[in-house]
Amino acid sequence: MTIAIENTATASPFTDDWSRWHDAREDGLRDPLGWLSLAGLHWLTDSPERIDGIPGTWWVTDGKVFITAQPADRLDVDGERIAGVRILTPVEGAPGLSVLNEERVFEVIKRSGQYAVRVHDPAAPTLAAFTGVPAYPADPRWVVTGRFTAFDEARVITTGAVVDGLEHHHRAAGTVEFRIGDTTETLIAFGTPADLKVLFTDATSGVTTYPAARSLAIGAVEADGTVTLDFNRAVNLPCAFTDFATCPVAPQENRLRVAIEAGEQDPKL
Repeated sequence: MTIAIENTATASPFTDDWSRWHDAREDGLRDPLGWLSLAGLHWLTDSPERIDGIPGTWWVTDGKVFITAQPADRLDVDGERIAGVRILTPVEGAPGLSVLNEERVFEVIKRSGQYAVRVHDPAAPTLAAFTGVPAYPADPRWVVTGRFTAFDEARVITTGAVVDGLEHHHRAAGTVEFRIGDTTETLIAFGTPADLKVLFTDATSGVTTYPAARSLAIGAVEADGTVTLDFNRAVNLPCAFTDFATCPVAPQENRLRVAIEAGEQDPKL
């Protein structure tokens, strides 16, 4: 279902504020070691192997990642050059552990019990080709008020991922109900009442926006139980930009019937 919203955006404090936010968002994506710098994703096994383009020998044993390297390989962990064997223990679902290699960073991650090395390279083609994020024009009509209802106890919601066989586990605090036009929608909100966010798809997903999910930061619940959803600030997950991310997909409950014609669009269209 598509809700027709007239584009009345003109130069105003609202659009100026959104433009500053959007510029800051794009500046963040230009981080030379950020998501757009990803240039590889290599899954490790229990057999020691050399990975194309990556110094050293890498393998997994008993939930630990082993790296064998010589000083000439220029692999540094916590400011120390690896000379022999170094063992790393990444945490499930958490940001990875960094192995520096001159200007590159090899990020050791654990996802769904599997271990991988992500390559961050300031010379990555995705980063070099980045010219900005396409987005719908900012419109204050896409700022809506919702009502938060907390779960009796926080729940763990499991979703799939853009990589087959992986799962993501999210702490869910409750639901947010809101209206778009004549349609009432409900989203499961992740985080805590002090800092909520949602992952969602809608009728634009796979058409003008990235199909797996977009993310929207909501922030804190007001004293009266209301929250503000500014869909103009719905953003793409890293997997919209690179094939080397392991992003979650939206939970089934967060697949909206309406078309949210606001926020970031699919950068690959």
